[in-house]
Amino acid sequence: MNHSLNLTWETYTASWKAATAAEKYALFAQSLDPQCVYNDPQAATHGWQELTAYMDAFHQQVPGGHFQTKTFSTHHQQSLATWNMLDGKDQVIGEGTSYGQYNGDGKLVAMTGFFAAA
Repeated sequence: MNHSLNLTWETYTASWKAATAAEKYALFAQSLDPQCVYNDPQAATHGWQELTAYMDAFHQQVPGGHFQTKTFSTHHQQSLATWNMLDGKDQVIGEGTSYGQYNGDGKLVAMTGFFAAA
């Protein structure tokens, strides 16, 4: 496993739990390319501002919601992670899989989530 990509992934994952845009942007600076794209069954975003807005909408629906990586594998600047979605009380409320693509600097340029949409 590429530990630097795993650290990048976990830093990105932590941004979903961050309470403020400033906290998110600090984590994004460590883990995401500014032009990153994010896709899942419910949304498609481009760049940090759109991703932050989507994360804020997620927190409106699931206060304190965040993600916990269960498995992580990587090769050739790509990763596959399985995860649990947790609510603000750390109860598992969903699960899914995400595919990541990384640039030469080890930052995420694309994140694609797969889960059963409500």
